[in-house]
Amino acid sequence: MPELPEIYNLSRQLDQRLPGKRIEAIEVMQPKCLNLPVEDFRSALVGATLEGAACRGKWILVHSDRGKPSTGGWLLLNLGMGGELLLVPAQDLPAKRRLVFAFQDGSCLSVNFWWFGYAHYAPETGLDQHPQVGRLGPNAIDVDAPHMKALLKGQRGALKPFLLDQTRIAGIGNAYIHDILFLARLHPLRKIPTLSEAEIEALADAIQRGLRPSLEQGGAFYEMDTYGKKGGFTAEQILVGYRAGEPCPNCRTPIEKIRTGSTSSFICPACQR
Repeated sequence: MPELPEIYNLSRQLDQRLPGKRIEAIEVMQPKCLNLPVEDFRSALVGATLEGAACRGKWILVHSDRGKPSTGGWLLLNLGMGGELLLVPAQDLPAKRRLVFAFQDGSCLSVNFWWFGYAHYAPETGLDQHPQVGRLGPNAIDVDAPHMKALLKGQRGALKPFLLDQTRIAGIGNAYIHDILFLARLHPLRKIPTLSEAEIEALADAIQRGLRPSLEQGGAFYEMDTYGKKGGFTAEQILVGYRAGEPCPNCRTPIEKIRTGSTSSFICPACQR
């Protein structure tokens, strides 16, 4: 599943490649991914010129110069469990696609979802009212130590569920959470009220150290960018995630796979007591 490094990279490329492109047509092969009836979705976006793109958590937000019924609007994309966003010439459309946005210049944005995903329209002022985007917390990569302290204030539960809760902090999932907690030297079931100020500062730093290497290398090796190129962050760069039985890179203690609620976690039992 793509997480913040992959979505950030896709949104950054779309921000470079989409501005000035006018939507001439929208082909919909999977209507259930839309938040509007197909004709209403087309009516809101066909004829619009795209301006820029950004991301919030695992959502990509593409702004257009107009929409109906407002004077502007948003195309919101979420790849769900994975997929591809490819900007290609019309003659090079991939065989597997769920949506196609055809542009006046002859290029197309092809959207494919592996299992499920979303393509939503929101009016200019509608992001805060959107049932998913409007509930998202701040992007994880933007959270510094003072912000982290404010987010954790008054929280009573365990640390891992909090970090995975997209309404608290957006963009972290099961691919990166294990290394983030390892870098912070914190157990995933550590109770939030027991964290010291120094540990909270270490956690904020660990989020940066856990996400930025992948972000700077175009995302994980199993995800694809808008050019069809795989990310440069390789399995060899993962520290403890999915490495049960291998030696901890810090102390050589064997990494353990443990149950943490409804999910599994990979930890060093010596470094993350």
